[in-house]
Parts: sequence; C-alpha cells; structure tokens
Amino acid sequence: MAEVPPRKIVQRAFVKTVLRRILALATIAGLIYGLAALIYATRTFYKVKMNSAVVLERFGGKRQAITEVGWHIRLPFFTRIEQEVSLMNQTLLLGGQLEPMRIISKGNVALWTSGAMTYRIRDLETWAIENLDPQTLLQGDFDGIAKDILQAQEVNKLISDREEIKERIFQALATRPINEGGPTLAQKYGIEVVSFVLKETRFGDKLVEATEEKKRRELIAEAENYAADQEASRIRKLYAAYLDSIQALQKALGSPDGTTDNALLDFLVQQKWASAYEKNQTGQHTVVIQNTGSAPNLVLPAPQQAPAQAAVETPAGETK
Repeated sequence: MAEVPPRKIVQRAFVKTVLRRILALATIAGLIYGLAALIYATRTFYKVKMNSAVVLERFGGKRQAITEVGWHIRLPFFTRIEQEVSLMNQTLLLGGQLEPMRIISKGNVALWTSGAMTYRIRDLETWAIENLDPQTLLQGDFDGIAKDILQAQEVNKLISDREEIKERIFQALATRPINEGGPTLAQKYGIEVVSFVLKETRFGDKLVEATEEKKRRELIAEAENYAADQEASRIRKLYAAYLDSIQALQKALGSPDGTTDNALLDFLVQQKWASAYEKNQTGQHTVVIQNTGSAPNLVLPAPQQAPAQAAVETPAGETK
C-alpha cells in the first residue's frame, strides 16, 4: 500500500482546522446576534428621548413613569413597557379629522367648520396612569366644549366674529370646568392648553346658492321700491305743478268772489277729455265726456269789467 506524503496530511489537517474554526466563529456570531435580537425584541434595554417618557408596568401591577433621559434596563417577562408618551406640543383636530365638521348654528343653519387645539402634557402621572386611553377621552371632551360654544352662536357671528369666538373657545378649554363643579381639562388629564385655532367656517354649497338667490331677490325688490319712490315723487311734483298752474290761471281769470270757479273747472275738465281724445283717435268708437250737471262751457267766460267809479260832483253842480 502506497504511503501518503507527510505534506499532504499536514495540508488536510490545516484545512479541517480552519473549517472548524470558521464554523465555530459563525456559531458564536449567530448566538450573539440571536441574543441581541432577543434582547432588542423584548426591549430589555430601552431609551428615553428628550421631551418623552415611558410608562412601565411592574410584575406586581404597579405602573411607573420613567422621565429620565437616556438608556435604561428592565427585567424581561417581569416588567412591560405599556406606552411611550411624547411631552412635546401635540395637536388635536376638531372632530378628529382634517375635513371640516358639520354643525348647526343657533338659527338652525348648517355650517362647516374646522379647528385645532394644541396642548402639552405636564403631569404624566395624571395623563398616563389615571386615564385609560387619554387621547380618546380628551378628543371627546374637546369636541363637546368647542361644539357647545359654536352651536350657541348666530350664523352671522360665526362668519364675521371669528376672532371673538376663537378666544371664547380657548378660554373655555383652558379654564372652564367640563361640567359644573367638575374638573377642567388641565385637571382631568394633566395637560396645558397652549392654543386654539378656528381654521375654517363656511356655509354649505346649497346654502350659498340659496343665499345668493335671496340677495338677488332683495336687490330686485330694492330696485322696484326705488323705482316706485321715484314715480311717486314724479307724480307729486306733477300734481304740485298742476295745482300751481290752476291757481295761477284762477288768479288771472277768475273773480275774487269765486263766481267763476265752477265755469273755470268745467272748462278745464272739458279740455282734459278733449286732449285725451286727440291722443287716442285711432280705433276709438266711443267718446266719454264727464257729466258736470250742466252743459259744459267750450270757451272761457268773459272777464268782468272793472267796477264803475263813483260819480264826482263838480263845483258847478255837474257830475263826471
């Protein structure tokens, strides 16, 4: 049997040794990676960021808020990270959505409005430990307070007095109790209300169309009233001018004792009907002449002569 050269045996042993070492290193690396992944998955080591906090639940059921910034360690399976809380400014939308929310004003008019409240958690014990799902609870109380104030306003104030209504809602959110004798939002949730913004307040599309139609009708009615006023003014002016002309004619042709008034009136009436007949001769079959109780005069009465002067006796006994 042929003998294997010593050099080849050394080479095979070297290769096997290298392979075993590589396999051992891979196994150790895998174990280390698996252990690290397990620790990371169980969050045995966790980090608390600035302006953030972590709420831990201990094995005995005790809950603890961790606010110290940095890395922390906990016992897996004996403690549980219940929640992470941000202590920075946060925004809560009216109705919990970006789209405007439908409300009913005091005058039973539907409007669309949107708003946002900015708040900051100040008491983590109250926020995370005393309240179950505090975000949802705060959303309901915020919507209730804001809608109570918005729906108590008249529609014109909701459109024109936005600044006043915004400040009223902010004061209610910051200082007013949720119920009479109850806690405020700050007391109930351990927060500070930073600001409130009323983003949008508008009518619905159908209401806008109805409002525009109403304005159009109001403008038409106003124009008709103005035209009627102008016509009435014109008639009053014509009547005054006609009355002045009659008075001037009566003064020029009539007698001071009024004996010619009836004859003058009959003449003017007859002239009125004659003028109307001349303007409407086409297609006329009947002419109506007002009955004055006597035959109307077609000419003016002759003016009366001046009264005779009294006779004056002359020294010779003659009269002039």
